Amino acid sequence: MRWVAEGYSKDKDSDSADENGEELFAKITELSMIQPPERAIVTNMRLVWCQVSAFFHEYIISRPKEENVTFALEVFALKGCCCQTTGRSGRHLVIEKSWERDRIVFESIDLSRLRSLTVFGDWSPFFISQSMKVLRVLDLENASGVTDKDLHKMLKLLRRLKFLSLRGCSMIRNLPGSVSKLRQLQILDVRYTSIVALPASITKLKKLQYIRAGTTTPLENRKCLQLVGVQMASGVGKLTLLHTLGFVSISAAKGKVILEELKNLTQLRKIGVAGASKNNSKELCSAVSDHSHLQSLSVWLDKGNQGCLDCMPTDITGETSRPPKKLQSLKLYGPLQKLPMWIRHLCNLKKLNLEVDVLSKDDIGVLGNLQELCILCLRVNTPQDAPAVESPASDPQAERAVTQLQGTNYRGDSSPQEEAVPLGMFNFCVMTDGVEDRCYKKIQVLEIASRSMLHLSIGKEAMENLEVLKAGCCSTGSLPQFGSLNHLKKLKEVQVIGSLNDEQKRGLKNHFEGHPSKPALTTREVNLSAQASIAGNDETCSFPFTPTSPSCPAI
Repeated sequence: MRWVAEGYSKDKDSDSADENGEELFAKITELSMIQPPERAIVTNMRLVWCQVSAFFHEYIISRPKEENVTFALEVFALKGCCCQTTGRSGRHLVIEKSWERDRIVFESIDLSRLRSLTVFGDWSPFFISQSMKVLRVLDLENASGVTDKDLHKMLKLLRRLKFLSLRGCSMIRNLPGSVSKLRQLQILDVRYTSIVALPASITKLKKLQYIRAGTTTPLENRKCLQLVGVQMASGVGKLTLLHTLGFVSISAAKGKVILEELKNLTQLRKIGVAGASKNNSKELCSAVSDHSHLQSLSVWLDKGNQGCLDCMPTDITGETSRPPKKLQSLKLYGPLQKLPMWIRHLCNLKKLNLEVDVLSKDDIGVLGNLQELCILCLRVNTPQDAPAVESPASDPQAERAVTQLQGTNYRGDSSPQEEAVPLGMFNFCVMTDGVEDRCYKKIQVLEIASRSMLHLSIGKEAMENLEVLKAGCCSTGSLPQFGSLNHLKKLKEVQVIGSLNDEQKRGLKNHFEGHPSKPALTTREVNLSAQASIAGNDETCSFPFTPTSPSCPAI
């Protein structure tokens, strides 16, 4: 998104600026100028982060200044202890966490040509100057100490901003109506702030393409977090250039009005809503089904509304409408009691995040037949007082029981009677007439977590391309159990999250030591502290579980 705001990626006749930016990113990666993280899974989904290759980085910083090796980028950084000098100037300034916040040094910098400012660590009010007249990008993600007063100053002085990120600035409680003065603004990111409503004047920003908002708060009596969307006034339908919108609350009085206006935003690629319920589910499904370009959908259900997403609208012939054909990412938090019927029609789905109460055998069959699915993340809320399950490796009777937990393959529109998988036991396997089918063919990442216990088995014909397996129990005293996984020839990494003692860790090591592909095994403890962080800026805080804090959804 920053590349678009800074003008490095522009619209062409056949491709959007976003698409051109992704193509450029891919080319730079192929040239090894930037590198993905270790053990990154290569799918069609976007990478979360990357870094400049060590060789290329050293080459840049080793060249004499007069060679101007950074070309038009002219990037410079403040770090450690810097002396006052008149030699610092450029278009892009990075203030690192290690820099001593020296006002005299900062004011000695020529900021008249500055196009972007990125701040790590502590914020200081003097970072905003009247001389920043051409600043286009202000990135304050996770900067500490940014206040509402600072934001007012930014909106007053930085009228040319195209990109504004306040993500993780939890002291920001209000987005002023003066944001409408930023007539060039394309990208607004206020996720994980304390902003609960966007001003009505935001609809005057006709160039807005991305609105990212919402935060997380602790749930009552549950050691995990729930997502809270921001409230929006009517008029969002005027922002016809929007590509991304979320998370927006639809549980408020004007929720149905907002959903109706979403139908006018024909360019939307990504939608996130919070507060789905039986009261607004019909309008939600209608709004979603109208978007032919939609690639990502995220929905948070209100408590007690688990079955509300089955109501896809019908057309004039009485036929049920289907979800957007181009949908690649679906996240449903809630939890659900069963999968919505329309999930089986998502033929292009590549990433699926689900929170469910029970995963039935029929559900396992539906998921197994999603032909393009690469990443599957599940959180199953089994009762914490359910009886423990012994490992099949040590109990033949349990092993025979697991082999009976096969998924049912769907044929046409038939809907066989559902049968729930016994609590905590999951066997990813699809059977047809007593013969195991190849299923989950493209799955490369499987994350599965249970609130109490977990026993995981994978069929011999399932997940042939699995590379990363993450399994966890989100309560103390529970440890994930595994059936034989030796048939997973491409398995590279196994992460186990639970309350493990030394003996259990040795047992896990022995279990995977003989695996043909020698996957890297890591174990992590579950921290069930009641003091849940709601900043949402920890990369480890991801669905369906988190090693170091209670589970929270990614926004």
